[in-house]
Amino acid sequence: MYKVHCLNNISQKGLELLTGDYELTDDVNDADVILVRSADMHEMEIPDGLKAVARAGAGVNNIPLEKLAERGIPVFNTPGANANAVKELVIAGMLLSARDIIGGNAWVVANADDENVGKAAEKAKKQFAGGEIMGKTLGIIGLGAIGKKVAVAADALGMDVVGYDPFMDAQTAAGIVDGLRFVTDLNDLYEASDYITIHVPATGETKGMIDQAAIAKMRDGVVFLNFSRDSLVNDADMAAALDGGKVARYVSDFANPAVVKMPNAIVLPHLGASTEEAEDNCAIMAVNEVMDYLANGTKTHCVNL
Repeated sequence: MYKVHCLNNISQKGLELLTGDYELTDDVNDADVILVRSADMHEMEIPDGLKAVARAGAGVNNIPLEKLAERGIPVFNTPGANANAVKELVIAGMLLSARDIIGGNAWVVANADDENVGKAAEKAKKQFAGGEIMGKTLGIIGLGAIGKKVAVAADALGMDVVGYDPFMDAQTAAGIVDGLRFVTDLNDLYEASDYITIHVPATGETKGMIDQAAIAKMRDGVVFLNFSRDSLVNDADMAAALDGGKVARYVSDFANPAVVKMPNAIVLPHLGASTEEAEDNCAIMAVNEVMDYLANGTKTHCVNL
């Protein structure tokens, strides 16, 4: 009997797939399997009997991959399971930045007691006027599971799409969507884009890659969207770019003390993959990966061995 401990709430649709060879345990020290979403495992003691870890999501920076690898414990993730949820929020982020929907709604709430609010709104609405995303150029850094879906959606909305991915060639990129322009130089993407969205993992090479030098190559008034990882953007450089108007809007899914105080930033509380559907998909994939490994030795989406 394998014992499974959930460090975070894991969708019942995934847990229901566990066969009679598995049982849930509240004691992590008894765990043969750990299922995790965002909980930080770096400081925790690894149970002696642990045989596998599955992350219900794509990013694994909250898991000590090397330490587990040294003990022969595989770590699985679920790439693509939450891609649609993130894609939809990226599109929402572009619309929120193009049209001052947040400001307009705040005005309505503030004037809720005005009996003539409708008439007053007609006078006030011009301060919330914006533009349309149709006909604008979206640059996508990283054409993985999420980036591909964003490209297709943006193309369908009438945007021009520029894509960059150092692990992809032009022929492969051409199969994503007919209108995609693939570039091999990131600077070409910076120079061409009205909106830029980033979808790459957090590594030593990508940490702080959106810095003063990168921002300087972007168009004036660019909108930058980060639904990938907090550490990809240099906060001080982004704050300066927003303050000076080089960047018109910064849409981030990662609240921290610096970002929440930035002018013209739209900051969300890490909602990217927080849909019922995404949580179900991730849990189902994670559970299936673990059971396949323990039954057959199959390492599907293993990230450390």
